[in-house]
Amino acid sequence: MAKPSSGYTVSLAKPATAGSSSPWPKLHRTVGLLRLVAMMGGIIAALLVTNGGAAWQKLTGSFSPKKNRLVSSARSSKSDVDQKPQKEAEMLLTRAVSRSDGANDEIQAHVDSWRGKLTWNPQISQLTTVALNSNDLNVRASGIEVQLAAYGLSKDEGSVESLVLQANSPNHAQKIWALWALGLLGNRGVETDRVVQVLAGHLKDSGKNAEDSRRWAVEGLALVGTSPTIPLLLEVMRNDPSALVRERAACSLAESGMLTHEQRLTAVPQLINYSSDPALDAQTHGWAFQALNDITKQHLPNDSAAWRNWYQNSAISGQ
Repeated sequence: MAKPSSGYTVSLAKPATAGSSSPWPKLHRTVGLLRLVAMMGGIIAALLVTNGGAAWQKLTGSFSPKKNRLVSSARSSKSDVDQKPQKEAEMLLTRAVSRSDGANDEIQAHVDSWRGKLTWNPQISQLTTVALNSNDLNVRASGIEVQLAAYGLSKDEGSVESLVLQANSPNHAQKIWALWALGLLGNRGVETDRVVQVLAGHLKDSGKNAEDSRRWAVEGLALVGTSPTIPLLLEVMRNDPSALVRERAACSLAESGMLTHEQRLTAVPQLINYSSDPALDAQTHGWAFQALNDITKQHLPNDSAAWRNWYQNSAISGQ
């Protein structure tokens, strides 16, 4: 993946910047996931990391999602699946993104047998991008499983410990990939508390490439998708010195990553506070309003009083 961009879209457009006239564009399901995944192909192409004595997959290619073309090639018949791991993974993930019944369950049943046998190719990268951009969390989870298999990462404590070491590497490419991969494993229930702790620690990174490191720590937390990540993302959105990192946190709270709708709703009161916080700039206010819109699907004006009134009279305030 080439240098990642930060816009809230599935395209590889340039990121929104502090001078942007509006917050992120609308096609933004898995903001960090998509760009982050797109970035990894280029950055990690030359990385070869060992895990338990076996070489991890060399990652190549960049993401250019072409959902319609991929979905149109989907097969619904189980007999169409080539039993070779690469073809099997591609076929089942194609079926998953096209919402074929049972495809996600089949991926769960087969994925462990694919580990160490997949090659990161354009088809896998495109399919993973589409999966991570799905509005179905089960399809996103399938994308995560295929990524882990393609990376050759075992879902165990040893992988987490290896990635923790890489997250402290002076090699920036290895570091940010490790932050991303930790999020993948944390989402799958592998040492999740430890993963959150490590990623939270990197939210305080300073020095060379610190902004980029903090950004990818945010993306990793968005992948983990547990409730303890929400206050961390809210803190970043308010206090990080980088507009890019603050935006990534806002996107992660709104629609990016693996939080459920119910989890996102718990961020609403604080987002309303942020929308009128005098310590925050106008751009961050705008991100708060858009996150509120994305989470609640309420089309209210960018007015904090209107949002407070709605919240006080809504069902979710009683949850």
